[in-house]
Amino acid sequence: MTTSTRQTPTNSTRAKTRSASRRRISPGRRQYLKFKAKHADSLLLFRMGDFYECFDEDAHTLSKLLDVALTARDIGGGQKSPLAGIPYHSLDTHIGRLVASGLKIAIAEQTTTEPNADGIVDRAVVRIVTPGTVLDQSLLEQSKHNYLAACVVEGHRAGLSWLEASTGEFAAMEIPAANVIDHLERLQPAEILVDTDSKTLLDDITTPPSFPRTREPREERRQDFPSLGDTVIRSLDESILDPELAADSLKKHFGTDNLEPFELNGHPLATIAAASAIDFLAQTQIGRLPFITTLRRHRPDRYMYIPAAALRDLEILTPTIDGGPTLLSTLDTTRTPMGARLLRDWLSAPLTDLDELNTRQLAVNTLVHSATLRSSLDQTLTNTPDLARLVNRLTLGQSEPRELRALFRGLDKAPTLRELTTNQSEAKSISPLFEGVASHDEVRELIDRAIVEDPPFRVSDGGMIKPDFDHDLDKLRSTASRARAGIASIEAKARETSGIPNLKVGHNRVFGYYIEVSRSHLEKVPPEFQRRQTLVNAERFITPELKDLENQVLRAGDQISDLEQSIYRRVCQQVAEHAAAIMRTSAAIANIDVCLALARIAAENDWTMPFLDNGDLLKIDDGRHPVVEDVLGSGRFVPNDIDASNSENQLLIITGPNMSGKSTYIRQAAILVILAQIGSFVPAKFARVGIVDRIFTRIGVSDDIAGGRSTFMVEMVETAGILNQATSRSLAILDEIGRGTSTYDGLAIARSVAEFIHNSPALGCKTLFATHYHEMTELGDTLPRAKNLRVAVAEEGDSIQFLYRIVQGGADRSYGIHVAQLAGMPAPVVERARELLTQLEAHTNNTAPVDTPTDHLQLDLFNTPNNTEFLHSITQIDTDNLTPIEALNRLYELKESATKELEN
Repeated sequence: MTTSTRQTPTNSTRAKTRSASRRRISPGRRQYLKFKAKHADSLLLFRMGDFYECFDEDAHTLSKLLDVALTARDIGGGQKSPLAGIPYHSLDTHIGRLVASGLKIAIAEQTTTEPNADGIVDRAVVRIVTPGTVLDQSLLEQSKHNYLAACVVEGHRAGLSWLEASTGEFAAMEIPAANVIDHLERLQPAEILVDTDSKTLLDDITTPPSFPRTREPREERRQDFPSLGDTVIRSLDESILDPELAADSLKKHFGTDNLEPFELNGHPLATIAAASAIDFLAQTQIGRLPFITTLRRHRPDRYMYIPAAALRDLEILTPTIDGGPTLLSTLDTTRTPMGARLLRDWLSAPLTDLDELNTRQLAVNTLVHSATLRSSLDQTLTNTPDLARLVNRLTLGQSEPRELRALFRGLDKAPTLRELTTNQSEAKSISPLFEGVASHDEVRELIDRAIVEDPPFRVSDGGMIKPDFDHDLDKLRSTASRARAGIASIEAKARETSGIPNLKVGHNRVFGYYIEVSRSHLEKVPPEFQRRQTLVNAERFITPELKDLENQVLRAGDQISDLEQSIYRRVCQQVAEHAAAIMRTSAAIANIDVCLALARIAAENDWTMPFLDNGDLLKIDDGRHPVVEDVLGSGRFVPNDIDASNSENQLLIITGPNMSGKSTYIRQAAILVILAQIGSFVPAKFARVGIVDRIFTRIGVSDDIAGGRSTFMVEMVETAGILNQATSRSLAILDEIGRGTSTYDGLAIARSVAEFIHNSPALGCKTLFATHYHEMTELGDTLPRAKNLRVAVAEEGDSIQFLYRIVQGGADRSYGIHVAQLAGMPAPVVERARELLTQLEAHTNNTAPVDTPTDHLQLDLFNTPNNTEFLHSITQIDTDNLTPIEALNRLYELKESATKELEN
């Protein structure tokens, strides 16, 4: 027989036990840490009862961003954690601010109501929200895309893909790595996934070699480029940077054996970028993807290439001054969100395919010449909801009752649109662009029969299913109705039998139904009344009959709620089966809407249909700048002709004073080409446009202080890009090349650029060259395909008047002092400027007046005697490796040396 001896714990053992106890955390805390470990890069919103809670650093972040109270919570073992939270019902209100801050947000919901074996309710992360994967319409700008982009770089090539989770659009392409930023600024994505090389590329674009900058790892807002200011850049999962793995991922998503349907064979970088985007989206949606059924390979050769600088300079999508007009805002009278987004697409990527352009142009032409049809379409399209985004939420099971009813209202317009855009005699669409509008009779009938006309906002609110739609639901409602009627009858019956005149039946969430009797009548209370609650002036009672009826109401209410939600989900699933057809209707409506907007502005402003061909002629008679004309008002804009071609007037040199209209004229040429190549009419009496493959601009004065680049450096970089990338089918718009440096340097650079464009056999593109250097007019006499144009000016004494007309010939004066006078410069300054101009002109001609002070003349550095040592010291400066502070110090030294030389 073995005797068991109970050991007494030592003091050391007791201390260890107490220490372990103090470190033990609660089951809820353990559950939270498990989720947080899996979503370490996200702000975790952890549902606890009626609140979404954040802990630890997330609590600090939430408190700061939303200005909510920061408290602490006991997490077990005597420990506390920082805590901040928001009410569950206000999630939609707050999540917009969280997304706008660029955060990745993981939402953990309670999936059960009863505690499990650990004493806590089960939870799961049901979705992750990031700026590029938002689906809630309240968080999206209707007229803009909300793209998630992915970029991978290998050598000089890059793969770029973009998708919009809210509409199902998905595209990819391969391009030169140097063009990545231009396409990103065109797309303006909300979020970009990058690999190491593409991140380096984005950083290096704005970081000159001589002024290196260090950067933190990128999961932040992009501030370097105006159009990407709000873009969040994240590192993508580099484990999929393999063409075969990426291809397998895409084939699995689309259920195909190969990528031939998407034209991605032989495009490994585009394949990797596309797979990275779709995989990231799958992670955020916890495996349940939006309605993305196809992948389009974007073919750059079918679209005009407009670099980011040109998009900005021409103010196509965004103004250079906040709140200013753009070409988009001038044209955009679209009536639907789908149309507004499509118009933006057309403007940022005009077509180069003549057949497609003719299709668009004919559709617009049909609408221009039918005011009745325009009016009918306008009325029908007004207040059309965003069908593409509504159906995508539906397929994800996220659609709320009001959204489903909105989908019905949109589809209810389809039969009318189909009839209006169909040639009834031939029973076919009046344009291929308008094909795809179906009547959707089955879907419309289902939604209209199932969903009440003014449904609640949320499914959980109940009351969204119409009577007579479901027999079982009607029975339950009838049962609940009879029980409520029985409860209502109890009040009258109890008053009669008890003789209590002010007896009433009431209800609250705590006690349910009750009979309330004032204290003055308590002696009349029947014995079957059971006291439930005592108030200051009354008592509350229940009866077996009342309790039985209440139970009937509650049981029926729970059953009604469950059944309604089940019916609603079933209806959504049935509608989702028609998602592809609804998407086709949405795309056709967008086409109708954009063509209608273009036709409307053409008809109302006397625009003309341009002749399009594959030649090289650009001929415009009485052309007008649509944006400037819209600002000035009808009849106030002075029209001008444009006549350019590769064979004759290839290089147009435009001279004239500031503010006379040179810049408007050259911009106008580019704007009219863009309009013509989106299928629009143009503001002119006549237009013939040979298809342009690229538009380049060098306009405006700007510097890049953060990047260490001066105005002149920016100008030279952009000019170099034009000379290296333009083709014979391109159009170049150059404004004041060379003004960022000294007069002679600037003139030399301007002339050499113009000569190169004219003489280079690989270039030879049509070019409009505005300049203040009237010496440039010599090129009109020496280069065979160069032509001088000038802005007409009327002179009267010392005053001038701008006529804004472009005429042949070159200007021989700059009129700078006249412009200063018009600007309101003080009279003494203007007079002194005239004196100095006279002296400088005389000095240039070696006829300086005897009274000209020598200190008014510029020192000729390179012809000054005894300056060999001074010049040698300049040549020894290592400009490539000089830091800014070293450059300043060296400049002071040179200044001091030059001062001493002059004094001697």
